[in-house]
Amino acid sequence: MDDMMNYKAAEGRYDGCMPYVRCGRSGVRLPAISLGLWHNFGSVDDFDNCLAIAHCAFDNGVTCFDLANNYGPVYGSAETNFGKIMDRSFRPYRDELFITTKAGYDMWDGPYGEWGSRKYLMSSLDQSLKRMHLDYVDLFYSHRYDPDTPLEETLQALVDVVRQGKALYVGISNYPLDTLGFVFSYLRERDVPCLIYQGRFNMLDCGGEKGAILESCESEGVGFTAFSPLAQGLLSDRYLSGKVPQGSRMSRNFFLKNEVLTPELLTKLNALNDLAASRGQKLSEMALSWLLRKKGMTSVLVGASSPQQLLSNLNAVRNIDFTEAQLDTIDRIIA
Repeated sequence: MDDMMNYKAAEGRYDGCMPYVRCGRSGVRLPAISLGLWHNFGSVDDFDNCLAIAHCAFDNGVTCFDLANNYGPVYGSAETNFGKIMDRSFRPYRDELFITTKAGYDMWDGPYGEWGSRKYLMSSLDQSLKRMHLDYVDLFYSHRYDPDTPLEETLQALVDVVRQGKALYVGISNYPLDTLGFVFSYLRERDVPCLIYQGRFNMLDCGGEKGAILESCESEGVGFTAFSPLAQGLLSDRYLSGKVPQGSRMSRNFFLKNEVLTPELLTKLNALNDLAASRGQKLSEMALSWLLRKKGMTSVLVGASSPQQLLSNLNAVRNIDFTEAQLDTIDRIIA
């Protein structure tokens, strides 16, 4: 731990292969790959490993760290651990970091602990800042659309947290397509434009409304960042045999059920894996590379259970060029 507390960032952290992508029409450039702290950074996880992953990310050009109020488990503990990382390592580098958090899903008991009211969003952000030992976040998201709260109330809360200096930018996540026009115009008219949309997007889940949302953001000058770019691990080599490895996310997490491993899906995954191998990549690397080449895609959020796993994912930026034949093969496989 003493070594961790004497952390000094790698001098060549911006000299590698990490591209920084313009976020919509803003002045912000985000790393092509950002680190998501949804898993592996909670109170149930080993803090030294959390610290090592965060150091590995920053040392390799990852400047964006993505959190939410209820990331853990337990709720809030990912932010608490990130606050410790700030104090032990990242404080001297605060102005090089782009730190995001969110509120929208359930966080505390009672009628004011979730959704999109002004009461909830502002209270949650205040709590997040205390947990992370920050004066402000770079980006604050409304984490999901609330059908029962007037959208004007939710959006005005986002405007006001910027005017209060608690966030530099705002964004939305998991909002339906038919709300985007109003969201973008409301925020733009108040000189607090929506910086970015965060949505689930990966090779196995990219059609229909998701594709239309990406196109809408691109045409409106709003950035897009993809979460679950590996479909929570399905787009890796962990499940190609059809078996669930001990310790894998599917073996311990209710977000990913083993019923999804159908013969049809396994056929697709193995065909994609063969194509990745022909490109000199792992399946996970190719899945990320495929996302990074998409028009309008600003950044993809990866999780990591170890520095080694993170480094493997970061390799994706080294080969984002695909031949037309390869793209056609992918389209045929995932159709």
